[in-house]
Amino acid sequence: MYDVVIRHGLVIDGTGSPGKHWDVGIKDGKIVAVATRITDKGSQEIDAAGLVVAPGFIDTHSHSDLMLLANPSLEEKIRQGVTTEILGQDGLGLAPIPSAEAANMLREHLAGLLGRPDIEWTWRTFGEYLKAYQKKGIVLNVGTLVSHGALRIAVFGMEDRPSTAAELATMKSLLVEALEAGAMGLSTGLIYPPCNFAAREEMVMLGETLADYSRALVVHVRNEADNLLEAQQEMISLAEETNMHLHISHLKTIGKKNWHKIDDSLALIEKAKENGVCITADQYPYIAGSTSLSACLPHWAMDGGPKAMLARLTDENMRQKIKEAFKTPVPNWQNRGETEGWENVVVASVRSDDPAVVGRSIAELSQAQNKHPVDVIMDILLREENQATMVCFQNSEENVKKVMQKPWVMVCTDGILGGGKPHPRLYGSFPRVLGKYVREEKVISLEEAIRKMTALPAAAFGLRDRGIIKEGL
Repeated sequence: MYDVVIRHGLVIDGTGSPGKHWDVGIKDGKIVAVATRITDKGSQEIDAAGLVVAPGFIDTHSHSDLMLLANPSLEEKIRQGVTTEILGQDGLGLAPIPSAEAANMLREHLAGLLGRPDIEWTWRTFGEYLKAYQKKGIVLNVGTLVSHGALRIAVFGMEDRPSTAAELATMKSLLVEALEAGAMGLSTGLIYPPCNFAAREEMVMLGETLADYSRALVVHVRNEADNLLEAQQEMISLAEETNMHLHISHLKTIGKKNWHKIDDSLALIEKAKENGVCITADQYPYIAGSTSLSACLPHWAMDGGPKAMLARLTDENMRQKIKEAFKTPVPNWQNRGETEGWENVVVASVRSDDPAVVGRSIAELSQAQNKHPVDVIMDILLREENQATMVCFQNSEENVKKVMQKPWVMVCTDGILGGGKPHPRLYGSFPRVLGKYVREEKVISLEEAIRKMTALPAAAFGLRDRGIIKEGL
């Protein structure tokens, strides 16, 4: 007797092979039989005639970290077929936090993107953090990356400076401790403080440590717009030097004037792969991105952390200096007014849910309030205490399709949970690939789409027990 038998479905097993009409038998949480016909009964029988049977989808880039602890069901993911999420992305994860001071600074730092749900941060080590999910009884399976930002904050806060030799040693010790506890790799967001304050020596140390453990560096590259190719080459060179697995988050090109770079971008990565560098990437299937509104500001404005940033926004001289920064090109900083245009930067959520702000572009608010666009942004951040997100229309449909067709690119949501008008990728990334790009536009096959959602991410992140419909998994 099986626990579950799924009958008469078209089994697309995740390997990319053509689907076959098989029955699938499940017992004690494992696939124990895959056959043309299973004669034994199941305690639960599912007739899947006319339907596809696939492995559970793996969201390789998720920001559900805090919200899963507040809402263990998280229907936003379950309802689109996601059964496993990889958390701790963009250097914006929740652990380690070895002191109350580090915990407070990290909580404030992440509020703009992850919100401030009413939960108690009871952990200090990375292992204790993982146990918090187990204790909560979450419905989803989760794997978690250790966060570069959390490592820096744990050691010396959010100071805009290179780390000392002693600080590097402490960071390495914390990283090793997290990897030993079960971290699936390390994430960094090189557009976000404090990750973008790190010198190359620090990145090399992190990469070498990851290589020792055969874990990936998952990176939001330093620039996805004017300096896209240089930012990718920086990470490829790091992977070559350290022999680590490089995983590029949400691969794309930002700004119409940069869309033509997609071919060079993909060629750069594929040449490195041909030369033996281990590189994978993920993608959400939309032309718009989303992140915290504070990401509009120049990096130095965040020196010292969110409280220091908000204090600067109350100082007229500092506000003027921030506005002046938008007139002068700064290497590796993305001036969104110039790359995307303020008409394409839309306020997605604010702490107060102010309907006069949410859903309106910075250009629209600037005109309505008769204010400089950067003043609008600074006013919102100050009023909402940095708890504000944005949606930015930045990519092209043609480029989305070109990236999607690469066999080493998998699917993610990059979903940000919160109020207001969130980016639809939170709810629709996986159905959109299957509906729009497979069924309607035939950009990729159904078998290839499912491989990108299952076996490919499982292999990339070392998940050996799932990702394929096969006996024993």
